[in-house]
Amino acid sequence: MIIRNPCISNIKAGYLFPEIAKRRREFAAAHPEAEIISLGVGNTTEPILPHIDRGLTEGARKLGTAEGYSGYSDEGLLSLRERISEVFYKKQFAPEEIFISDGAKCDIGRLQLLFGSGTPAAVQDPSYPVYVDGSVLIGAAGPWNGTGYQGITYLPCTAENDYFPDLTRLPSQGLIYFCSPNNPTGAVADREQLTALVKAALAAGSLIIFDAAYSEYIRDPQLPKSIFEIDGARACAVEVNSFSKPAGFTGVRLGWTVVPKELRYAGGESVNADWARVCGTIFNGASNISQAGGLAALEPEGLREIRELSDFYLGNAKLIRTALRKLGISCVGGDNSPYIWAKFPGRDSWEVFAEILEQCWVVTTPGSGFGPAGQSFIRFSAFGHRSDVETACKRLEKLQP
Repeated sequence: MIIRNPCISNIKAGYLFPEIAKRRREFAAAHPEAEIISLGVGNTTEPILPHIDRGLTEGARKLGTAEGYSGYSDEGLLSLRERISEVFYKKQFAPEEIFISDGAKCDIGRLQLLFGSGTPAAVQDPSYPVYVDGSVLIGAAGPWNGTGYQGITYLPCTAENDYFPDLTRLPSQGLIYFCSPNNPTGAVADREQLTALVKAALAAGSLIIFDAAYSEYIRDPQLPKSIFEIDGARACAVEVNSFSKPAGFTGVRLGWTVVPKELRYAGGESVNADWARVCGTIFNGASNISQAGGLAALEPEGLREIRELSDFYLGNAKLIRTALRKLGISCVGGDNSPYIWAKFPGRDSWEVFAEILEQCWVVTTPGSGFGPAGQSFIRFSAFGHRSDVETACKRLEKLQP
């Protein structure tokens, strides 16, 4: 019989979020009276707003007509790529530098395939699990050694260093996964910090994979929303972004990646050309219906709706942050991101997760699932109905931090 891919055996059993779902199911089965509220997984909850919804509906309708039907579009609709360049990047990128996808998470996986198993990787610690788990799956890291995966450089981001890593530890000719606003901490890198990151990446001959999926939650005008606001980034960075969290497209699936033409390998070959080849080989493009919705989202009325929706979730975040601080729980985030990162000193994250579930009937996310530096932390997500968030905040008063 066929032999199992050894890379899969290197990865820890149980991806973080399915494990949370499993524990929730077990608790619900044992306590059928519990009315569980989730402040855990970062899945949006509010309906897609009217103008964007009409774009999706019209996109589907057109496919039912001879004149409106369209098939594959590997790189994405030209009109959408042009609009993304205009809205988010002040037209500094040509359409062929912007690739439409089915979401940032999927693009990160394809980027890992692009750079292969021989490229070392560094990640913020804590960080979104796909950066690490995907690296293990392609053979760029692993196996688990008890505190982390072999071959991964963990860059602690803690309160002590203002949630920005020690850049002297970057790998040479490697990948640097950087998310701002960060998932899970909610921290946002400022212009000075990102300038230092770009300079360090250039000096190391490394490439930044910049995850900007939560950039539309930034309200402080002094904070950069894109790595490409920083001089030199076009020569050392790729940016992934998504409609999921700002437009409620978690179930619709639409994102994009920016790969500048200036980006070159050590041998001078074009990263942009290789990325186009990878996308054309294993991906036939995002849904044309999703792309129609994306175009509607980037019209003036759609952008107003995106602002309205993200303001709503930031309102939830403020409620959660206020409730935690009233209890004396130290936390960050929630002001320029939809996540709140709460500290429970000396406690095991899964133990605190269980305590909150059992005492408050609220699901959260244990910080240790995001990396070694996440131990003793809990991530609270602001994605939820307002009434549920208000109820959850009231229940949290039962905690004894």
